[in-house]
Amino acid sequence: MRDYAAFRPIMTGTTPPASLISRDRAAVWHPYASVTEAAPLFSVDSADGVYLNLSDGRRLIDGMSSWWAAIHGYNHPLLNAAAQAQLGKMSHVMFGGLTHEPAVQLCETLLAIAPGQMDKVFLSDSGSVAVEVAIKMALQFQANNGQPGRSKLMALRGGYHGDTFAAMSVCDPVTGMHHLFKQVLAPQIFADRPAARFGEAATAGELAALDSLFETHQHELAAVIVEPLIQGAGGMWFYSAAYLSHLRALCDSHGVLLIFDEIATAFGRCGDLFAANIAAVTPDILCVGKALTGGYLSLAATITSKPVAEVICGGEAGALMHGPTFMANPLACAIANASLELLLNSDWRSNIGRLERGLRAGLAPAAQLPQVADVRVMGAIGVIELHEPVNMAEIQPQFVERGVWVRPFGKLVYSMPPYIMNDSELSALCAAIVDTVTGT
Repeated sequence: MRDYAAFRPIMTGTTPPASLISRDRAAVWHPYASVTEAAPLFSVDSADGVYLNLSDGRRLIDGMSSWWAAIHGYNHPLLNAAAQAQLGKMSHVMFGGLTHEPAVQLCETLLAIAPGQMDKVFLSDSGSVAVEVAIKMALQFQANNGQPGRSKLMALRGGYHGDTFAAMSVCDPVTGMHHLFKQVLAPQIFADRPAARFGEAATAGELAALDSLFETHQHELAAVIVEPLIQGAGGMWFYSAAYLSHLRALCDSHGVLLIFDEIATAFGRCGDLFAANIAAVTPDILCVGKALTGGYLSLAATITSKPVAEVICGGEAGALMHGPTFMANPLACAIANASLELLLNSDWRSNIGRLERGLRAGLAPAAQLPQVADVRVMGAIGVIELHEPVNMAEIQPQFVERGVWVRPFGKLVYSMPPYIMNDSELSALCAAIVDTVTGT
């Protein structure tokens, strides 16, 4: 029998960086990483503002907002205070049959700022789960609406919607990182990614192709799910708003629900609170996450209208068949309320405009490099697309050596900085990115 009494946990803050990384390699499995090939790894001791403080004393400007979530930077006093105040009351309570102020306040705020007419919020644990919930909503809606054969979804090639199974099924089947699971994923319908860029009119050819897909599959389509205007992890592609307008009209005429996955774009990142506002298109179901708590805790939401919710609850089950254990976690909801208050009480629109101008100016020199295929910026998102994929084992340490944290993937070197980043920090970040790309 194992002697658990002999185990003594190692107290935090006592391990040298090299030793911590060694312990990590022995016990930890990182996202999209191999356990047989050691990738570059850096130990973070603390974080404040826009800086990550490494355990070896180096200080890095964070160009990633911790995968786009830490929009207010790190160790923010108002968010810290919200967490501490809620901890003094309760960190968690089940949401089945119970409710609490942080959750109700959060749902009220989300409905107040959401695009169009939204009436009901379903809270969950993460962006992938929010997408799963949206898909369940669509399937239950169609079944209860007398259309049980409508069990497929349409998505865009180049899209990414998460790592759980239903979410994987609507990611790009080739570039969505999930082709190894092809044999067990639900087969879905894919439209070509819009070629027309943001600010351009959609081409007649791609709209006609979309029309044709609807005509062919209308009998089996439950919903269409897209990342509006900006495809994130699937390629950082910014596409035409006119395409979304046409898509909305097709969904309306064919009785198909429209789902917007705004997990990456919501809460100002795209230049507005929601990409839907820029496109002037309202979805039937909206998914948000990532920046919802300012990067403090995992929390997401799936938002819909009362008519959709009533159809879902009017069938055999009498309810949406989903219920996460940590749904509406009070601690996460309290921090989300503080994060949204912080954002909405700021001049966020002007600030995002400032970041957009800084990214445009700072990344522009990369456009002249022969290894660069494209440079594009929208809101607080800056992208350098290369002709060839980067070598992560080589490029990641180069960014760290230049004092920045940037995490490229594939052919894309990009940044989504925290909103609090000042002009000099943004300039230094962009210069480091361009210098590193120059040397590739």
